[in-house]
Amino acid sequence: MASTSNTGVRKPANRRRTTTASRSTAASGSQTTSTQPKTRVEQAQTLAERAVLVPVGAGLLARDNLVATVKDLTTKYRTRSAVERELKRYERRGVTARNRFERQMRRTRTRAERELRVRRNRAQRTFKQSRRRFEREVRSVRRDLEKQSGTFSSRVEKLVSDAQDRLPAVS
Repeated sequence: MASTSNTGVRKPANRRRTTTASRSTAASGSQTTSTQPKTRVEQAQTLAERAVLVPVGAGLLARDNLVATVKDLTTKYRTRSAVERELKRYERRGVTARNRFERQMRRTRTRAERELRVRRNRAQRTFKQSRRRFEREVRSVRRDLEKQSGTFSSRVEKLVSDAQDRLPAVS
């Protein structure tokens, strides 16, 4: 037992008793039989026993599981009508799962088609807007060029007429 003083520090009441108890525990541990074989013959014997006992135990466990499964099935399906009822239940469950899957696929396909339509319409609209903008720019540039060419040709005509007027005076 440990005693406490006013300071709250624990002190062992009897150190000798604690060490004696641990010695006796260690001594008793060395007197018990060990599970590890001591000689090579005992080790070989243990390995041989394991080699035989492991498959036997696994086989017995598999047999017990099989017997339990068969018992469960025989208690659940005692008659042919019970088996048919269970099969119809499985069939209904399969039909429900199939229908749910088909609905999900239709929803997915519809969503994909809608997204494709939206994207196609957006692309067509963007293309038409771009084409109209391009054509408007081309018309504007053409008008500017026509105006400039008209101005240029009138200047050229004026220069030519001025030059013709001056030519007879020079000769």
